[in-house]
Amino acid sequence: MAYQVTSQCISCDLCLSVCPTNAVKVIDGNHWIDPELCTNCVGSVYSVPQCQAGCPTCTGCVKQPNDYWESWFANYNRSLAKLTNKQDYWERWFNYYSTKFSEQLSRHQSEVIGVSG
Repeated sequence: MAYQVTSQCISCDLCLSVCPTNAVKVIDGNHWIDPELCTNCVGSVYSVPQCQAGCPTCTGCVKQPNDYWESWFANYNRSLAKLTNKQDYWERWFNYYSTKFSEQLSRHQSEVIGVSG
């Protein structure tokens, strides 16, 4: 099987109706692709796997890596990208916060000088 349903699946059931081999199953409320029935839409009239093409989340059905290291590096790169983005987020937050704090401090100092003077 080259495709799997991920945690990003929103259970919209579109993949159930578009799969030409009826390989997508719902078991205990979870979507699953039967590896015995899935052909990755190879040899059909479709040029791309229909479960992936019909998914509104674009990540609910993804290609499953064939080997362990490919999967490991994909997870590593995805995690690294998230951490990098969070670093940018916190730097922007700190810069914004410090700017606003400086403005309020200046405003407060000018009010104190105006009252005492």
